[in-house]
Amino acid sequence: MPTPLPLDNGHLTTEQTAQYWRDGYLFPLDVFTPEEAAGYRAELQEIEQDWRTADLPQPINTYKRVNAHCILPLAARLAQDKRVLDAVQGILGPDLMIWSAEFFIKEPNTTQIVGMHQDLTYWGLGETSDQVTAWIALSPATIASGCMDFVAGSHKNPIMPHTDTFSETNLLSRGQEIAVDVADDDKTHIELQPGQMSLHHGLTFHGSGPNTSDDRRIGFAIRYLNPNARQEVADRDYAMMARGVDFSGNFIHYMPPTADFSPESLRLYEKIRADQAKALAQGASDNVSLYSKNAAAS
Repeated sequence: MPTPLPLDNGHLTTEQTAQYWRDGYLFPLDVFTPEEAAGYRAELQEIEQDWRTADLPQPINTYKRVNAHCILPLAARLAQDKRVLDAVQGILGPDLMIWSAEFFIKEPNTTQIVGMHQDLTYWGLGETSDQVTAWIALSPATIASGCMDFVAGSHKNPIMPHTDTFSETNLLSRGQEIAVDVADDDKTHIELQPGQMSLHHGLTFHGSGPNTSDDRRIGFAIRYLNPNARQEVADRDYAMMARGVDFSGNFIHYMPPTADFSPESLRLYEKIRADQAKALAQGASDNVSLYSKNAAAS
């Protein structure tokens, strides 16, 4: 495992910020203790167990994968944690909004992958640098368990052509893959211990392989924006304020949920998902199940 990067009182150093802008990613950063990560994992798995057979409007996997912070206090709490925000502030500045948050889970000894792609391709946010993804490991992210692979410097490209595969083994909403060959030698394995975090730019080429280990690979991805970002495709978009102020008014703000799957949160969740679908499903040749009216389990 790589040696954690030493933070300056919880904040990125000048050199680390420069490294992020050079490579398009930065890792590993210690944000939670292993014990805290284990506690968050246990809390997530308790939610999975308690709500698995509940009569919810969508399958529970949809809520974990799309805007989990809107419906689960656990997700909002993690995304608003001061230690995470202190590091993210070094990239985006003091005014931070949560655009989305999702749990990426690969079950043990399974074939699911994430195709090599650029995040910003289908978000409707353009080629903005006013966005960063924080990816937090709640279980070991290793080569064997299917950790992410990044391509250094690839964020300096524009949005490249992508192909929708709609593959059942691809965890992405439309099985999207970048339509260029990426050599294995160009990939950096982003191995993380529970409680560690990586940061990456929305244009960075990245993907991940299958989980061949005997443990679940659980990652929590938070997409942060600063108020300079704007939605260019959907008519409306939403964000949860995490720190600072928003003087731009490009997003509709909402408060964190107060309970798991509360009626108010469920109503808000469906409104946000429907409004964002115009961007997230733009140009798809088939149904994008995570954003359709009756989302299938992923």
